[in-house]
Amino acid sequence: QVQLVESGGGLVQTGGSLRLSCATSGSTSSIGFMGWYRQAPGKQREFISGLFTGGSTNYRDSVKGRFTISRDNAKNTVYLQMNSLKPEDTAVYYCNVLILGRNYWGQGTQVTVSS
Repeated sequence: QVQLVESGGGLVQTGGSLRLSCATSGSTSSIGFMGWYRQAPGKQREFISGLFTGGSTNYRDSVKGRFTISRDNAKNTVYLQMNSLKPEDTAVYYCNVLILGRNYWGQGTQVTVSS
């Protein structure tokens, strides 16, 4: 059983920063991918950033240069540093982990950026 616990969301003004954390526990020895998605009201969930086995990363175009994904292997935790936040970044952010072909999701954390 794998558990994902997210933290770090909140309310911030335009231009501000937040760092999201996603701590994984359980059978995490075969993590192949760790990433972040978000879902704004009335919209579909969208990919934000991913960290693949081997260390390569990928970002959605709209967050490139502003968001940074990283991982602490010792803590089995993935982070998303979000800088220069914009109102359009407002959404519920979800952590996603792929282990042996199975997807696991966090409970989501709300990020609200005020204009």
